[in-house]
Parts: sequence; structure tokens; C-alpha cells
Amino acid sequence: MEAVTDWQDAGIDAIIWDGAPGHRAQEVQQLSPTLICQPPYAPELNPAERVFEAVRQEVEGIIYETLEAKRDAVDRFLHKLAAAPERIQSLTGWEWIRDAVASLLIPDTR
Repeated sequence: MEAVTDWQDAGIDAIIWDGAPGHRAQEVQQLSPTLICQPPYAPELNPAERVFEAVRQEVEGIIYETLEAKRDAVDRFLHKLAAAPERIQSLTGWEWIRDAVASLLIPDTR
């Protein structure tokens, strides 16, 4: 819940949502970002899966001295991704997502 509130405060108006039980909670449904729901059992449609895949490609196959060292490697990579919005868009900005978000946009008439 706190993460969604933070996203909302950052200006994120819509969230691609899967059907996980925790996502169906009443308090989640009452949040103001628009929820774009995915069909059940469709992880290939979940943009986060593409990010997880990129993280795994970056950190797997390496022997780390400690679990913390591996966490640090993941954290460094996520910061690198965060600094490269074009990379995130290439991983997650599929046409069906862009179309769904575009259909939600209402021109500002002020």
C-alpha cells in the first residue's frame, strides 16, 4: 500500500495490475490510480517479469561471497535501470500497455 501511495504522490496515474490475491484487497481497490488488470495466469503480460528477467541476466552465473554482495549487485543494477528510462520503456512499454494508458488519458481542458 505504501509503495502505491508513493507512486501516486510521484504522479503515476495508472498501474498494470495482476490478479494476485493481495491486489484484490478492498483497501487496494480504493486507491485512486487506475488499475489496468491483466488476465489470470498470464505472466508473459506482466511487465515486471521482463525487469526480473533483466536482473537475473545481470546477476546470475556469478559466485558472490555473501548474500549481501548479491543484493548489492541487484541494487546497483536497479539503480542503473532507474537512471535509464529508455531501457525500462524497452522492457515494459509494450504496445498494448501504451494503448491502455493512452485510452485513460483525458485532455486537460483548463
